[in-house]
Amino acid sequence: MVTISAPRVLLARGLVEPGWVRLAGARVVEVGAGRPVGEVDVCLPEGTLAPGLVDLHLGGGFGVELATADEAGWRHLGFGLPGTGVTAYLPALMTAPVEQLLAAVARYPTMRAGLEQAGGAQPLGLHLEGPFLSAAEPGLHGPDLLRDPTPELVDALIGAGSGSVVLVTLAPELPGALAAIDRLRAAGVRVSLGHSRASDRQTLAAVERGARFVTHLFADQSSLHQRDPGLVGAALADPRVTVGLVVDRVEVADTAVRVAFAAAAGRVVLVSDALAPLGTPRPWGTGTRSGADLRLDEAVANAIAAGIEPRLALQAASTIPARAIGRPELGRIVPGARADLVWLDATWRARATWIAGQPVFDADGLLAPAGAP
Repeated sequence: MVTISAPRVLLARGLVEPGWVRLAGARVVEVGAGRPVGEVDVCLPEGTLAPGLVDLHLGGGFGVELATADEAGWRHLGFGLPGTGVTAYLPALMTAPVEQLLAAVARYPTMRAGLEQAGGAQPLGLHLEGPFLSAAEPGLHGPDLLRDPTPELVDALIGAGSGSVVLVTLAPELPGALAAIDRLRAAGVRVSLGHSRASDRQTLAAVERGARFVTHLFADQSSLHQRDPGLVGAALADPRVTVGLVVDRVEVADTAVRVAFAAAAGRVVLVSDALAPLGTPRPWGTGTRSGADLRLDEAVANAIAAGIEPRLALQAASTIPARAIGRPELGRIVPGARADLVWLDATWRARATWIAGQPVFDADGLLAPAGAP
């Protein structure tokens, strides 16, 4: 058994000061507020111990683009992510030529066992962000590569993944989109709405068919208007919908962050939407994002700086994303949960990370066994 104490711990009841967690192997076996009885193996001197962060929208990082990477590239990313507080993630594959996308989806099942044994942040399946997107809101997706969600293409993508596709983003106004939602849900795939000019009515029709998530709220989608609240308004108003939010303090203003958390309390998920630049040096002299390089612990810090309570910001990057994809063993510090933990300092930056009870990132050397050099 390993007992960890910290000045603050995010438990299911909320933030407790101080608190402790006891691990046995890969699982949490006991938690509590105050000081633990008995020996403490790791005493964190400051900051907050939280569940490991769960990123539902990550296309790459540390120089790796997941859509084209081999298993070595995926492992490299997995070993880098714990330094950002991420212990589990949903890899996002962007729009590509159909044959290339099918090949990328098919590669994942063959790599899965090796990735699970590697010891880094764990991929949780696949998020297909395309090709079923609107050419009117393509973002970084090539408009000439976008496709309508025909039954044949939907089935091909699902089949190529052999059960690995967890989430698909689509624009609900496309021809065949509602039937595609039915098809995806019947196959156990969750549906997200994004890269869309959908009206309020079209969005609600998709939600009625089973869409339950919105990809990067506010970005590349119809915005709120009093006569037609659009995708943003419909998502914020509907309690069935969880919304992803890229809190980078550049593309999404602090006021918009507060609006999202107020309107969709308990339904906001912080996502990085990161690509290969994550974890690589930013251009000299810049203090803002240089592309898709947002760290998820940085997103937590940005949300708190925008006025969101620390408890809510942390849950939006751990508990709520895990719940959104049906993984209750992740994102929580409760008995029986997987022992994925992150220690965040006073600036909310990751200083140590555990995955399945094993320390995998240690910025300060505090986790070395007694007597270790």
